Amino acid sequence: MIQFDRVSKRFAEGFEALSDVSFRLARAEMAFLTGHSGAGKSTLLKLIMMMDRPNKGQIFVGGQNLSQFKRRQIPYFRRHIGVVFQNHHLLFDRSVFANVALPLEIAGVPPRDIGRRVRASLDKVGLLSKEKVKPITLSGGEQQRVGIARAVINKPTVLLADEPTGNLDPELSADIMKLFQQFSQVGVTVLVATHDLALVSSMRSRILQLDHGQLLTL
Repeated sequence: MIQFDRVSKRFAEGFEALSDVSFRLARAEMAFLTGHSGAGKSTLLKLIMMMDRPNKGQIFVGGQNLSQFKRRQIPYFRRHIGVVFQNHHLLFDRSVFANVALPLEIAGVPPRDIGRRVRASLDKVGLLSKEKVKPITLSGGEQQRVGIARAVINKPTVLLADEPTGNLDPELSADIMKLFQQFSQVGVTVLVATHDLALVSSMRSRILQLDHGQLLTL
């Protein structure tokens, strides 16, 4: 589902964020991306999201070579990628329902279908009863669940998470990871960038470890 073939990314100032990185993730596989601050984790995720392009190498998602995408095709491609951030980027002046519905509205989904899909997504993360409240009234763990519900509302084939538990205590972090496992069990490829090694070791999933832009062999 995701394949990196000798990918390197060097920025204009000369800093090489990724160097000759190769790996493959299968459909429905869940894996963790670890490494020190500045190791290249966020850069790798941005390349998958096509927020940036590599200087060398090839990236494939769902069998498609990302280098062949034209700029106008990128928004459509991103509809198949769900993204969860450490900072949820929720709109606190809107309800939970409205936050989760936003990607569907942008995609032009008919209003009659939005309600059904939003409630199904909220039900998956255990927040169906909170659809009318404002996110500011929720706990940190609940806010992260809203972010996850929004990330999966378009039924993505790939779910990326960048430090999704960085602001949560260990118990809540474990709950969030169980949610990610549930999505992988229904066919979604999940890649989670995290520095929480204790949490990673308890999950028994594959680990991709970066060290100064290079992928280590574990």
